[in-house]
Amino acid sequence: MAFEPPQRLVRALGETAPDGDGWLEKLPEVAQQAVALRELTVERVQVPGGRSSLVVLVRRPDGTPTVLKLAPPRARPESERAALAHWGGLGAVQLLEPFASAGALLLERLHPDVSVRSLPEAKALLEAAGTLRRLWVEPPAGHPFETVAERTGRQAEAMRSTTAAHADVAALVDAAVAARESLLAAPPEHRLLHGTFRQSKVLAGERMPWLAVGPDPVVGECAFDLARLVRDRVEDLIASPSGAPITRRRVKRLAESLDVDQERLRGWTLFRAVESGVRALRVGRSKDAELLLEFAGWL
Repeated sequence: MAFEPPQRLVRALGETAPDGDGWLEKLPEVAQQAVALRELTVERVQVPGGRSSLVVLVRRPDGTPTVLKLAPPRARPESERAALAHWGGLGAVQLLEPFASAGALLLERLHPDVSVRSLPEAKALLEAAGTLRRLWVEPPAGHPFETVAERTGRQAEAMRSTTAAHADVAALVDAAVAARESLLAAPPEHRLLHGTFRQSKVLAGERMPWLAVGPDPVVGECAFDLARLVRDRVEDLIASPSGAPITRRRVKRLAESLDVDQERLRGWTLFRAVESGVRALRVGRSKDAELLLEFAGWL
């Protein structure tokens, strides 16, 4: 079959590499090779799919339903493979091969169209937080993962450079960068983190009710991972006349439920919201930027 990348993936990769890197052009051939190598039967490409990889629903020669995931080098598929192998299926999707070839990962099949986001908000947050807790383990010795300090250092530099063209966000950027510097001075723990955790990253499974997918793993403190969950359904928060107090209560509730320091969670939530908002501004997604930066202002 033809492996046509979903438009969501094309747009997202265009934002991260506007000059292109040839991966999309090579994708049909790479996908065909990965399928043939494993003798897989293709059902369909998952649409709308993710923002950093092609997800193909396939079956193994014995008929077992699985997922073939293909990602460009900039999406760090080797890092994802290492994290999934370390978790061993506890809280996360099961890796079915001990190796990755040409950015290909063979994974257990979950229910791709059923995430915790389909649940009522309070229940969704509860289930997502419980899943996240299982992932916070000691990283393996000599681990290959990026640290929170390294990742946020690059992000902070990009944020500062954006203020030259968007001076109106300078105050929020300054506050976010200052929060980062304070938080990195004395992190309370170093755990393996999902890195990009949110409700849509938790899918229904057979082996366990809910399992995390799509990590961009990083090593650091747990509050950094939880911060992305705080702003889930941000469009609903912004639309609510009580959005600001709801957000502050959510920070408190999530911090208490996962034994995370509330002020550290607030600080990382601020940094990550401003970083995402400024990045959206930089690539022309003005509506997303407006929502995220308004949310950050509440913190």
